[in-house]
Amino acid sequence: MSTTEQPGAAVARSTLDVDRTDAAYRDWLKEAVRKVQADANRSADTHLLRFPLPESWGIDLYLKDESTHPTGSLKHRLARSLFLYGLCNGWIRPDRPVIEASSGSTAVSEAYFAKLIGVPFIAVMPRTTSPEKCRLIQFHGADCHFVDDPRTMYEEAAQLAVRTGGHYMDQFTYAERATDWRGNNNIAESIYQQLRLERYPEPAWIVATAGTGGTSATIARYVHYMQHDTRICVPDPENSCFFDGWVHEDQDATSDCGSRIEGIGRPRMEPSFVTGAIDRMMKVPDAASVAAVRALEQAIGRKAGGSTGTGLWSALKIVAEMVAEGRTGSVVTLLCDPGDRYLDKYYSDTWLAEQGLDIRPYAAAIESLLATGVWPD
Repeated sequence: MSTTEQPGAAVARSTLDVDRTDAAYRDWLKEAVRKVQADANRSADTHLLRFPLPESWGIDLYLKDESTHPTGSLKHRLARSLFLYGLCNGWIRPDRPVIEASSGSTAVSEAYFAKLIGVPFIAVMPRTTSPEKCRLIQFHGADCHFVDDPRTMYEEAAQLAVRTGGHYMDQFTYAERATDWRGNNNIAESIYQQLRLERYPEPAWIVATAGTGGTSATIARYVHYMQHDTRICVPDPENSCFFDGWVHEDQDATSDCGSRIEGIGRPRMEPSFVTGAIDRMMKVPDAASVAAVRALEQAIGRKAGGSTGTGLWSALKIVAEMVAEGRTGSVVTLLCDPGDRYLDKYYSDTWLAEQGLDIRPYAAAIESLLATGVWPD
């Protein structure tokens, strides 16, 4: 008798081994993963645009234009990664809904991928989300589920998943782990590849705003992994707790209300916001974010969302510091999504008045910097 085979072993294995996957599900899974990967294969890289600065400064400012993705925002990368993560973990199943807590752009992108693989999608979002974003979500055949208090989005999404038998994607937990930060054509690797032939191929700073924190984590980890000297700055809008949580090393920091700058800033410290990887944070007034996106349109003829303005404002402040210190180099920030989604907000003087936002002093500060190289006190 073999010492590796005891009487009754085959019987024991047959009663203990449980196969939860049938052939139909495995075929569906392989096809779903293929479709998501094929989407990436069809997509060209996004452009790296130059923001015009005086040549004499010896500083180059770039915007990574993520608005050119199929769903029009930086969140297309995140949604693709989250869907592959959920599929390969066995969490996303045929005919069961995928549910997300999202202020808009992530939901637009996730609705796209849900339709691509043929599963229902429900976006749980604040009632104040822009109508244009709601229209884009519904365009992909998804449903919008509104909450009055943005702080209840997470709990409502989780409960909705239980009630429907679906999967709560939970971008705020999984954003930093679903993306391969060591490469695989992530946004950081793309930036460095595109800068190879520029006069300053290794940027002094990369500025990335934070909604989940996944993008800043991916960029910061890649920089450290590749041993670059680039520093990472995360600007934070009003009504967000990220800045205070980072400064005071307080993972329990909260904010009493939601951000007016859609897509970034959170009322709690999110699990994907990796504070230890970040070199610097700036608190940016919402009026400054709006002034910056309007200055961007004047400079390159492109409208962008408010999160782009938050990043651009901080990037311009860093540029001013470099000029004052006589340093040369490059700075990169992100053009996160297009401004046509926000014509009734950041490009509306009526909305600014309703919000009590005066952008004139911030617009004047940008004009002064570009004209003189000096940031006004």
